[in-house]
Amino acid sequence: MKKLVGAMLAGVAMLGLSAATSFAEEVNLILNWTPGADHAPIYYALDQGWYADEGIDLQVNSGKGSGLAAQTVGIGSSELGIAELGTAFVAKSKGADLTAIMVLYANSPLTLYWKKSSGINDPKDFAGRTLGNPPGDAARVLWPAFAKAVGLEDGAVSFVNLAPPAKNPSLAADRVDIISDFYNGHDAKINAFGDDLGFLRWSDFGINPYGNSFIVNTAFMKENPEIVGKFVAVTQRAFHACVENPDPCVKSLMDVASGLDKVAMDDQWKRVKELMADETTTTEGLGVFSGDRIQKTYDLIETYFGVEKPFDPASSYTNEYLDKNIKMTAQ
Repeated sequence: MKKLVGAMLAGVAMLGLSAATSFAEEVNLILNWTPGADHAPIYYALDQGWYADEGIDLQVNSGKGSGLAAQTVGIGSSELGIAELGTAFVAKSKGADLTAIMVLYANSPLTLYWKKSSGINDPKDFAGRTLGNPPGDAARVLWPAFAKAVGLEDGAVSFVNLAPPAKNPSLAADRVDIISDFYNGHDAKINAFGDDLGFLRWSDFGINPYGNSFIVNTAFMKENPEIVGKFVAVTQRAFHACVENPDPCVKSLMDVASGLDKVAMDDQWKRVKELMADETTTTEGLGVFSGDRIQKTYDLIETYFGVEKPFDPASSYTNEYLDKNIKMTAQ
């Protein structure tokens, strides 16, 4: 009799597990790029089963740039994504149905690098120099805004087309004088150039549009607000946990992404934390957008990228799913 009861209880437990699994909602998240340190909290939350506990079967897919991520979410092929917010705004102006739900890079990652031995000390020395980056690089498109901020004339620098992997080697070989890159890769530059490295962050000169952010297909959000709310709650919790203790988060990333160097990922995560921290995220809540900053990001994109069909920036984001009790730690 005891064996029969035990078997029945085991069967009920299996049915419960099966039911829980079958009711899990499959949700796709497309990254802005291949997995890196800024994605580690997502993989950590997956490892901990936090998404599954909320009934979300999260499928994480590598991306090939913010433009692709914004388009994929905008047409509903992926419910969620990560994209640089200005790029997402451009896509939205072209009809992409998307809404920003949590900021990742509260500060712009745009950074310029050079070798001090070239004679460059600050932006006034950029005149007559060459700057290497891809043709569609945000730093190239937004260059007029930066030039105006630092007092450079139009045409002060000559742009050289470089693929992303060629940036460091080209700077090292003096094929270009300056390169643009994201700040989360800052330590790789330090390791490559040591004390000869010169750099500046655009945010230090007032050019500070929002960077990478979590976005959602708007139609999906309206039809599934509970799922979106649970996703944001888990993701915000995961990023906060990784700010407090990054080691298990980096391990979760390394377990799923082959070819990554742990030291490099540890370094990148430290820089990501700097990008995550601003006055809003440290006082109002981790991942929270400032309406004023949203407007400034829109204005910058409208001026330098162009907005095909203007929209109200206030309608492009929401903070409603974020827990204001979870704050980002000041860096």
